[in-house]
Amino acid sequence: MTELRRTAQAVWYGDLRGGNGKISASSKVFQNADFSFATRFENTPGTNPEELIAAAHASCFSMAFANMLAQKGFHPESIQSSATCVLSSKKEGGFRISKMELVTEGKVPNIDEATFKQIAEEASKGCPISVLLRPGVDEITVDARLV
Repeated sequence: MTELRRTAQAVWYGDLRGGNGKISASSKVFQNADFSFATRFENTPGTNPEELIAAAHASCFSMAFANMLAQKGFHPESIQSSATCVLSSKKEGGFRISKMELVTEGKVPNIDEATFKQIAEEASKGCPISVLLRPGVDEITVDARLV
């Protein structure tokens, strides 16, 4: 396997503040999900680009962390991660994603807290979504908790 392609589509109708859009995934996991200025900046129901980035980061990190634990001889029962994508205003106007915050909890037999946290940090450096995001954000934090 040398290359995988994943596709999503979005359409936007109207201007920024009054318009709205629909986003779909080729896998059909979600179809015609609503997004708008209000879903992005005013927390009304619907999705937004930052929520989708956070979902991608949380899922990718959980998989990378589980894989790294297994490579080091640990057998995770579960890894549960959440990601928060921080959207900040820029001095010159507009917005940027300034930070990604990962919080992860794992049920992993026969591992101590310090080793768990160390492997979580290593996994963050190898997670493909972390690798993609790291050059554009000020920081990616990882809060790892062994349960």
